[in-house]
Amino acid sequence: MRLSTYSFAAGALLTPMTMGCSRPATVAETAPAPVSAQQTDSAAVAKARADSVRYPYTEADVEFMSAMIGHHSQALLMAGWAPTHGAGSSVRTLAERIINGQRDEIVTMQRWLADRRKPVPEPGRMGKSSTSHHQHSGMPGMLTRDQLQQLDQARGSEFDRLFLTFMIQHHRGAVSMVQKLFATPGAARDETVFKFANDVSVDQRTEVARMERMLAGPAPKAGS
Repeated sequence: MRLSTYSFAAGALLTPMTMGCSRPATVAETAPAPVSAQQTDSAAVAKARADSVRYPYTEADVEFMSAMIGHHSQALLMAGWAPTHGAGSSVRTLAERIINGQRDEIVTMQRWLADRRKPVPEPGRMGKSSTSHHQHSGMPGMLTRDQLQQLDQARGSEFDRLFLTFMIQHHRGAVSMVQKLFATPGAARDETVFKFANDVSVDQRTEVARMERMLAGPAPKAGS
């Protein structure tokens, strides 16, 4: 699965001009003061507030961004098993793409929530014994405890088949979460939320089509 916002001080440009035999004027340069982490955070919060005036965010936006962190976390768990469970080369490549993309998207969601002073969920492991699995198991497309155990116990071509089957389920769930957000009055007007949700929908629909082709084709050679 894949669906990822300061003020600038203008400085005068001084160009020494040489006229006749006159010597150029000396301009004293002052090194800029280092920007502290607190100043950077404050700037991010100020920008978020300014954006919210133009594009008000709603509780539905907050819930979507928070829930999608948990949803992405399970995809990372599943994809992280590919190298250790004898996945074929094409499945390992797909898993790497999912990990790289969804890790970056989790950072985007966490930053958006933090800038608006909202609780920021930690990705956490969505394993069989994880409490976070129970907290997010009601979300569309999320694997059940039994499905996770089934995938974890599989190896080789059977892992590939289950991984593709379950990841299609998982991606379709993420797309349905985007559809629900877009159908909510007033939601997804925030620029970051809209772009992120739209990207999730497009990217994960594309990956679903790719995984369906992989399932229909010849089984990849395990460990190749």
